[in-house]
Amino acid sequence: MAAPTKLRIGFIPEHFSTPLHFAIAKHSLAATLIPVPTGTGDLTKLLKSSEIDVAVGLTEGFIADLGKSKAEGKEGGFKLVGTYVQSKLRWGISTGGQREDVTGVAGLEGRKVGVSRIGSGSYVMSYVLADQQGWLKPGGKPFEVVPLGKFDGLRQGVSGDKTADFFMWEHFTTKRYWDSGELKRIGEIYTPWPSWMIAARSGVDEKAVQEMLGKINEGVQYYLEHKEESVEHITSTMDYSKEDVEEWMKTVDFSSDVKGVDPAVAEKTIGVLRKAGVLDEHAGNGADMLVAK
Repeated sequence: MAAPTKLRIGFIPEHFSTPLHFAIAKHSLAATLIPVPTGTGDLTKLLKSSEIDVAVGLTEGFIADLGKSKAEGKEGGFKLVGTYVQSKLRWGISTGGQREDVTGVAGLEGRKVGVSRIGSGSYVMSYVLADQQGWLKPGGKPFEVVPLGKFDGLRQGVSGDKTADFFMWEHFTTKRYWDSGELKRIGEIYTPWPSWMIAARSGVDEKAVQEMLGKINEGVQYYLEHKEESVEHITSTMDYSKEDVEEWMKTVDFSSDVKGVDPAVAEKTIGVLRKAGVLDEHAGNGADMLVAK
């Protein structure tokens, strides 16, 4: 029997990646995990350049990229193949811990928002925030967007050189910097959609992808059945406290079956991104984003 195709899986090295670790360590998933700390925007770039085969990233980042490609008449370079996390993502809104010029969400219109890169989840969610706050105006821009790369670059941007006034990042990843005083929490926002998806580049071996999705299911089940081991993995390999990990676990809902994506979910996400000004009417529909069944 031929050995399984060894996929290259790009992932964001945060607590959400724990079931991927277990899929490899406990259930023999044939894959190489490639950390991409700069976020979903860079995951899509690596998929398109065939430097990775699969990516696990944020729903809004994947769909924004695919919708923009569709609007430009280009091939997307990848499709959505799975739903990794059903629950919504909690984004904390932060500024520098010593900043007195930024005090709350109400004063952010027209300020400088730090994002990891154009098209990333942090970029998309800034526009969702602007839409919720009523700051989107025809032909106008609610913020000046400042790409700052990795998480440490975002923190430096609001704390040190003040190249940005605020940024948005996952709540529990940011919490320790609020606790230390490096950052100041000024608000939060939740995604209006299931937060994490799985994407595969065009041309990747379909059988290998389906086998991978089955192994990720097993990794999720192992995570659910071994909570103490999951806490130990996260606290020993990432910079999270036991208390924060246990609190996060109460909020996250991994998919019991990661295979497939509901077209209605993709359609709703496109609708919100259109309203927020991230996508236009040429972005296509939910079915365009998904791998054909």
